[in-house]
Amino acid sequence: MKQIVVISGKGGTGKTVLTASFAALAKNKMMVDCDVDAADLHLLLHPAVKERHEFKSGKTAILDKRICNKCGKCVGLCRFGAIDDDFTIDPISCEGCGLCSLICPVGAITMKENVAGEWFISDTKYGPFIHAKLGIAEENSGKLVAKIRQVSKEIAERDRLDYVIVDGPPGIGCPVIASLSGVDCAVVVTEPTLSGLHDAKRVIEVCAYFKIPVKMVINKYDLNTEMSQEIEAYCRSGNIEIAGKIKFDSSIPKTLVKGITAVEGASEEAMKEIKDIWRKVSYGKH
Repeated sequence: MKQIVVISGKGGTGKTVLTASFAALAKNKMMVDCDVDAADLHLLLHPAVKERHEFKSGKTAILDKRICNKCGKCVGLCRFGAIDDDFTIDPISCEGCGLCSLICPVGAITMKENVAGEWFISDTKYGPFIHAKLGIAEENSGKLVAKIRQVSKEIAERDRLDYVIVDGPPGIGCPVIASLSGVDCAVVVTEPTLSGLHDAKRVIEVCAYFKIPVKMVINKYDLNTEMSQEIEAYCRSGNIEIAGKIKFDSSIPKTLVKGITAVEGASEEAMKEIKDIWRKVSYGKH
């Protein structure tokens, strides 16, 4: 089983478009959307949800005013100002540190675990799909990513799948690190801009730290050929394989509007470029 994650140092590079295309091209595989803060792979895969699970993470203090003797210790010691003079706890200000519950002399404060989001096991016409949705203003997206990665690995091993194709989140934070855990190859999608190269370098450094092989894809490379050449030179200097380049093609956004993958409705040239990338990613050494 090969686990392949498609990532980018910044948003908007075409990462999800490429992941959805891989899902359409690969055989005996499953997909995972680890961009739990702004998931959108489902818009192209059209999943039918089979299982729905709560994701619990972090705690919030709950004060029982029937027990509270209004001693004021919790108000004075809460460094986040989450408890007012009326002994009411603001759940938004509460950071869940638990100090108030420890120092309350009458045990009026308890810590309640938060429901921070949901994760799903779904079916698609391309195969099994694991995805999730983090709640509004909730934290711990890295833990949610780790959870769905764990579930996807268990299912892939159980069903003897050949590939786990992961749509990773942008950036270099905790969700990205959780997405990279245990993968065989990271496909970094960038665009020919200064910010595209800068952010690609950052995420490649993260991959290097975890000793994960990297393959680069330059999307819309023909919009700035000089910058594309600079990206290629950077890859050569770092011994990074360029899995392929994709031209700017107006047919690709049209496939998104239709809710289909690029390899099912884009121009012949665009489809060939993406198929060539998948061949290099799936058959190369990871």
